[in-house]
Formats: sequence, C-alpha cells, structure tokens
Amino acid sequence: MKHKFAKGFFVGTLMTISAVAGSVFAFKKRYIEPVETKVDEINDNRKKANRKRLSAHQG
Repeated sequence: MKHKFAKGFFVGTLMTISAVAGSVFAFKKRYIEPVETKVDEINDNRKKANRKRLSAHQG
C-alpha cells in the first residue's frame, strides 16, 4: 500500500508540473511572442520612415 501511494504521488506531481509547464509554454507562444513580433515590426517601420524622411531632404 505504501509503495502505491508513493508512486501515485510522484506520478501526480510530475503530471501537474508538466501541465503547468505546458500552459506556460502555450501562453508564451499565443500571447507574448506575437506582441514582441509586432513591436519589432513597428520599430523596423519607424526606422524605414526615418531613412526616407532624411533622404527626401538631401537636395
């Protein structure tokens, strides 16, 4: 009986930890990375606009 409890406890703990890790990974992929990608795109567009603005007034 004692060994079944210990085995079940460790398997349950392992499954809980893996479920939490999977949730964190999914949250990161779903929400965090798209925001970072969008910020990078905005910064790239800002750099391009500044280059165009400066080159237009070179005479």
